[in-house]
Amino acid sequence: MKQYAIGIDVGGTNIKFGLVKFPGMIIARTRLSTKKYIRSRQALIRAIIGKIKELHQSKGLKRENIQGIGFGLPGLINPIKGIVNFLPNIPGWCNVPLKRIVQQKTGIKTFLDNDANLIALAEWKLGAGRGYKNLLCITLGTGVGGGLILDSHLYRGEGFVAGEVGHIPYKNSVLEKYVGNTSLLKKARKIFRKSHITLEEIFALANKRNARAKRLWQEMGIDLGIVLAGVINLINPPLIVVGGGVSNNFKFIAPTLRRTLKCYAMEVQSRMVKVVRATLGDDSGILGASLLVKEPRFV
Repeated sequence: MKQYAIGIDVGGTNIKFGLVKFPGMIIARTRLSTKKYIRSRQALIRAIIGKIKELHQSKGLKRENIQGIGFGLPGLINPIKGIVNFLPNIPGWCNVPLKRIVQQKTGIKTFLDNDANLIALAEWKLGAGRGYKNLLCITLGTGVGGGLILDSHLYRGEGFVAGEVGHIPYKNSVLEKYVGNTSLLKKARKIFRKSHITLEEIFALANKRNARAKRLWQEMGIDLGIVLAGVINLINPPLIVVGGGVSNNFKFIAPTLRRTLKCYAMEVQSRMVKVVRATLGDDSGILGASLLVKEPRFV
């Protein structure tokens, strides 16, 4: 029985690769700069193929030992046909048959899905969502993504684009424009009157009880809570898992997020739902991609 998969987490800045021994142990890692190949899709695919071979050969494994390759990609994906329809932050990726290309080049079965879907899959099977049949997982970063597990199935919707929490209309725009990294940093620059400040610095200031830093995260919790209340009223999940880089600030976001849910969600739904931080951190994308290989029923 083949015991290994290669999980690949594609980001706008870096691509993370993991050789995973089932059910969820990452035994080797490597990474690749996406921006280095931003001008050539073909060059990026060649580099990805090279890293795949390098990764399994580093442990003395042949392609026959690998059950499959899983990709999590930040955009519109057709997981059935294995086509990358569109990647908003990586130019030149439009209707790319990535599954066919990688399978032909490596001789290994290949699977694709949206990255937020795979983070939800990983947290459900291996992380904070274990034991639940229904949950919403949101990812907070440059973008705001979401994945839905409904009745023990990854729910993608008819066009494979369900779960896009960041694009739910909010105020005069969408949620992502209020709680995404770009907006948070713009807001922080005004608050602290600094042209260069990082989210890590704001977190450090909040830890030092800086009132302005704490208030920024608390206000984010309110924005997030108002939108999530609508989602809770609609699908009545017992669990919301909050992941992504900004979830490092969960202890400051969570109190106002939970209070806002109680104010805006209906009583039954708000009483039932728990909101927790994701537990798999930066490994969630790799592990979710490996699960796509391990259990093809998720495709």
